[in-house]
Amino acid sequence: MLRLPAEPDALVSAAMPAIMRKPAEILRDPTGPLADLGTKPGLLPRQRIKGLVRRRMIRAPIEIDDAQVQPASLDLRLGTKAYRVPASFLPGKAKTVEQQLSELEYDEINLETGAVLERGTVYVVEVLEHLDLPESVSALANPKSSTGRLDVFTRLIADHSDVFDSVPGGYRGKIYTEISPSSFSIRVRKGSRLNQIRFRRRNPAQAETARFTLSDRDLLEQHQRMPLTDGEIALRNGLILSVDLTGDGDLAGYRAQKFTGVIDVDSIAEYDPRDFWEQVHVRDYNKLILDPNQFYILASRERIHIPPDWAAEMVPIDPMMGEFRVHYAGFFDPGFGATESGRPGSRAVLEVRSHEVPFVLEDGQAVGRLVYEPMAETPDVLYGQTETSNYQGQGLKLSKHFRV
Repeated sequence: MLRLPAEPDALVSAAMPAIMRKPAEILRDPTGPLADLGTKPGLLPRQRIKGLVRRRMIRAPIEIDDAQVQPASLDLRLGTKAYRVPASFLPGKAKTVEQQLSELEYDEINLETGAVLERGTVYVVEVLEHLDLPESVSALANPKSSTGRLDVFTRLIADHSDVFDSVPGGYRGKIYTEISPSSFSIRVRKGSRLNQIRFRRRNPAQAETARFTLSDRDLLEQHQRMPLTDGEIALRNGLILSVDLTGDGDLAGYRAQKFTGVIDVDSIAEYDPRDFWEQVHVRDYNKLILDPNQFYILASRERIHIPPDWAAEMVPIDPMMGEFRVHYAGFFDPGFGATESGRPGSRAVLEVRSHEVPFVLEDGQAVGRLVYEPMAETPDVLYGQTETSNYQGQGLKLSKHFRV
C-alpha cells in the first residue's frame, strides 16, 4: 500500500496553491500573496501599504493616488452617494451596512459634483476603497487632522461590525464613513478625504484584542535616548499632555462661531478665520471656562516628537479628568515634530468640546494622552517629508482650510 509522507516534500509544497498552504509557508514564499507585507508585526508603513494596493487587498474603481498614502496610514476617499440618516448606527454582527440602511428612512445625495452636508445632521457614505485583508492584518481608522479641526465627527463602519473605526483581520468587502458636522456645514464631493486608516500586522501569537501599545517603561527608555517631549516627561498609560493657556501674544485659542458660511473641505488656505472663529484670549489668572457644547481649538504646552519607528494616537480623555472631550483626530505619524536639532518641535493641537456643564480649564492642566505603537518597519518617507505634511512644526494652528 502506498503511504504518503506526513508532510509534503518541498516539490509538492511548491506546487500547492498558495491558499492551501499553511500561513507560515505563505510568508516564506517570496512571491506569495503576503510577500509585499513583510514578516514583522506592527503597524504597516507606507511602503507596505502600497504592497496591499499592489496585491489588491486594497482596491478601488478609481486608481489610488500616491498622495493618499501617508507614512503610516491611507487616506480614504468618499464615494458617489451620501445617505442622510436620522441617527448614528452600527450594523451589528448579523447585518451589512446596506441591510441596516434599508431599514432606515434616508435621503440619498449625489456627491459627483459636490453637495453640502449640514451641521447637526448624520450622513453615511460608502468610501471608494474596498478591503480584502489577510487574516493577519486588521485595520483601525480615525478622522484626518484637518477633519477634526473643523469639528466634523467621522467614524468608519464595516459590515457585520458592532464597533466603530475597527476592521477585523480577514475582512472582505465595502467600508463606510459616518459624517456628522457639528460646528460648520461642509461641502464635499466624490474623492474628498475625511478619514484615514492604519493597518496592523499581527504575529500568530497575537489576538486581535491583544495590547499593542508600548508601556510607560518603553516610553521612558526612548525618551532618555531621544526626547519624546521637551521638558520633563509625564507618563500614565501613555504620554500625558497638558493645555497651554499662556497664549502666543495673549492668544490662547479659538472658539467656533455658531452661524457661519459653508467650508469646502477640498479648499486650501481659502477662508478668513475671522468669518468662522472667535479668538480666545487669556486672562491674568490663566484660566478658561469652556461653554457647554462649544468647540475650541487649543494647543498643548508640550512640544512632541514621534520617533521614526513608532506611531502614536491621541486617545479620548479619561472621564475622571473632566467633563469634556479632547482630540477627535487621533493619529500622529512617524517623524511628526522632528527637527534638525533633535529636540521635539511640534505642539499637539487640541480639539476640545465641553459636555453639559461649563468647565474650568487651568493652564498646565492634563487634558489628554498619547499612546504609542511600534511600526513593523520604518516608513520610507516620514512626516514632514511630503507635500501633505501640513502641520509639521505647528503651534496653535487652525486647519489647512484657513489663511494664516
